[in-house]
Amino acid sequence: MPLRRLPIVLLVACTLVSAQPAPTARAAPPSVDAPPSANALWDWPLAPAHTVTRPFEPPPGPYAAGHRGVDLAGDTGQQVLAAGAGTVAFAGMVAGRPVVSVDHPNGLRTTYEPVRPGLAAGQPVSRGQPLGVLDGGHAGCPVDACLHWGLRRAEIYLDPLSLLRPPRVRLLPWP
Repeated sequence: MPLRRLPIVLLVACTLVSAQPAPTARAAPPSVDAPPSANALWDWPLAPAHTVTRPFEPPPGPYAAGHRGVDLAGDTGQQVLAAGAGTVAFAGMVAGRPVVSVDHPNGLRTTYEPVRPGLAAGQPVSRGQPLGVLDGGHAGCPVDACLHWGLRRAEIYLDPLSLLRPPRVRLLPWP
């Protein structure tokens, strides 16, 4: 190619490249690791009513007195539902009361008592799946029957109602 034609070829090539439409900005795909909202993972273990008759009162120490869960007003024979997906860890009697425990991802365990189990240990459960039926006679319950709903991570007791609240977002100053 003669040298005289080279500037023309370059000019045409630059014109064609600049005539291409600019790429449009696309929204980044959602992160696979982004957690869904709190309410997408957890739900009340009693439906439809879920009046708290006694709140969570964390003990000041591991062996001190406290209320390691919440009591929810219910009816004897009412279905108790899994608050979240997991695996039944225990279904049986503890100190003369029927109890169901469910292990969830991230090391969480929910407990439900007094609940006559409808499932056995080792069975997977989905959120909202019946675990058993509520028995009456929970100590300190002001109504026919109360469900004691507990939550813990390892040996630390947590407020199970925190599962139902959206996470708190705090904005920090930009340095």
